[in-house]
Amino acid sequence: MLFWTLLKVALKGLFANKLRSFLAMLGIIIGVAAVISMLALGAGAQKQVSERISSMGTALLMVHPSWQSRMGVVLGTRQNLTLGDAEAILSVKDVKSVTPVVRGSSQLKYYNKNTRSSVVGAATTYFSIRNYEVERGRAFTEGEVERSSAVAVLGSVTAENLFGNSDPIGEVIKINNLNFKVLGVLKSKGEMGPFSPDDMVVIPYTTAMKRLFGMDYLNEIDIQATGSSVLSEVQKEVTALLRKRHKILEGQEEDFRIFNQAELLETMSDVTRTFTILLGSIAGISMLVGGIGIMNIMLVTVAERTREIGIRKAIGAKNRDILSQFLIEACLMTGLGGALGVAAGVGGARIVENVLDFPTTVEPTSILLALSFSAAVGIFFGYYPARRAALLDPIEALRYE
Repeated sequence: MLFWTLLKVALKGLFANKLRSFLAMLGIIIGVAAVISMLALGAGAQKQVSERISSMGTALLMVHPSWQSRMGVVLGTRQNLTLGDAEAILSVKDVKSVTPVVRGSSQLKYYNKNTRSSVVGAATTYFSIRNYEVERGRAFTEGEVERSSAVAVLGSVTAENLFGNSDPIGEVIKINNLNFKVLGVLKSKGEMGPFSPDDMVVIPYTTAMKRLFGMDYLNEIDIQATGSSVLSEVQKEVTALLRKRHKILEGQEEDFRIFNQAELLETMSDVTRTFTILLGSIAGISMLVGGIGIMNIMLVTVAERTREIGIRKAIGAKNRDILSQFLIEACLMTGLGGALGVAAGVGGARIVENVLDFPTTVEPTSILLALSFSAAVGIFFGYYPARRAALLDPIEALRYE
């Protein structure tokens, strides 16, 4: 029998029992839709994590003081990072820029409005290292840092809390009852879990250390390398430099910690990738259940059409023709179910993105994977009923009532 004749007969068999065929395909539809939706959620989460970490800065290393403890009790962070450490790091090969950072939480006031916000004291390089863009106004200059000027750049949320829709540029706010002139407002980055990069104030580190917090040490040193490929090498050299400056002997524990942005990104990507595979695997189980349903329906179909099979064999149909006929019918069911499942999965991913405001990414590979798996399910679960039909004895089949 020609392929197109077999296809026509298979389609006729499917449409003869529309409801039963649809119910048989439903498992495949749900399975494919679930796989595509879950993979889209996982890919969206992975992309979001990557973007959020990248928004912290590019080719970034962050040096923090380690925790100090006594008798197993954590007392707080050490106070061992200095401006001298930050200046020394500038001499390390492949270091593009460095900024000393001091942090604190302060009360901000503007007339009758007040809010509590994070205050960051940093150098002018902080904005480029951390990928901050000034949306309105300007950032402070090197001269203002050297003079310990009382100037500030506000995050978008902080600016809205204090000024609403008014223009804050040139206005004077109080930070811990000290007057600061607002120079600019940063472009919004969006929420990052418990920490919001938009709810903050950036001031010169000299002003923060001398006039606001009264500190002679740093909370953090941010380092930007010339590229992500040299981060590991830069980290090794910075570690060696700080161990030497802090007089840490070989074998002794370091009194600082270095966070590598590339390692953090890789770790988070591995976590989200594992999460995606887990979700996809769980969703794939429903496709197997759908395949069992198709196998069951095909066995019923073979039983119902036993006499028809006997007649076809009696007029010259070979075993391979009968096998091909029912195998094509099973593959048609899984193929149509897979196509409907793709539409449902893509639509479901879009609905989740719009309703829950959670990014989803439907990748062509996930669609191809789902369709390939559904085709494999059709062949695997359709072969046994098709082979059973092909091996029927024509005489017995003609006697079947």
